[in-house]
Amino acid sequence: MTRQISQSAAKSLQPGKPGRSPANRSLERGIEILRAFRPGSEVLGNGELAERTGLSRATVTRLTQTLTGAGYLQLDRNARAYRLAPAVLSLGHAMKTGSGLLKIAAPFMRTLAESQRINVGIAAPDRDEMVYLESIRYSRRVALRQVVSGQRVPMELTSLGRAYLATLTDTERHALLGFFERKCGAHWSTISKGIDLAAEQIAAHGYCAVSWQPEVVAVASPIRLSGAIYVLNVSTSTSDAMQPEIERLAFHLLKLMRDVRQGLEMEHPGDIG
Repeated sequence: MTRQISQSAAKSLQPGKPGRSPANRSLERGIEILRAFRPGSEVLGNGELAERTGLSRATVTRLTQTLTGAGYLQLDRNARAYRLAPAVLSLGHAMKTGSGLLKIAAPFMRTLAESQRINVGIAAPDRDEMVYLESIRYSRRVALRQVVSGQRVPMELTSLGRAYLATLTDTERHALLGFFERKCGAHWSTISKGIDLAAEQIAAHGYCAVSWQPEVVAVASPIRLSGAIYVLNVSTSTSDAMQPEIERLAFHLLKLMRDVRQGLEMEHPGDIG
């Protein structure tokens, strides 16, 4: 079953948040219901939603009724369970079409992917994961794994996630690293060293390189716009030596970053970090 962070665990990944009013807590709980739906769990009953969110069955029942009435959930009467309603998809579309960053970055990303036959993506953090905003797949080799907008990848393992972690202050990193340590168990020592190495690479070179899947190498670099952090990455499948591929990908990534930054400076002067 897809791992889902409970509401209480999720709050531990967001240190320093101010207190919420009861009305805000109700809204947060409703959002937790929507978050519980992931690929492979398209239909969920109240019991499953309670387990995934850490909310009481009574609270979940009240919230699913409210979300159904608002048009964000649909009741499958045969399964006696709920699925996301089409209105949820419209939110994602509105986000993509309204993103100033994507408007600038997407044409450069597509040009790079097509000219070099590599994969180019952009993602943003969400709790302990990175969410792809755009992914253009033009790898020289046919890959079994397909990546699309909205897809999530682990923060602690990927170039996208490690580049993001490198931008955080020690305080901001603390809760996330503690969560990853509990999650990864015996593997944490190796993963922690990889996260530290990525931070050193970002500081020294402006990008980090990660190979978390066999014969796949990716490099990533962070960019800040209007206070939010995003990460661009390029990747490819290869059976060749990794270091020459890393250097090749890094060259194209850094050029992509320069092009995107120049475009953003024209459209959003002073908002680039």
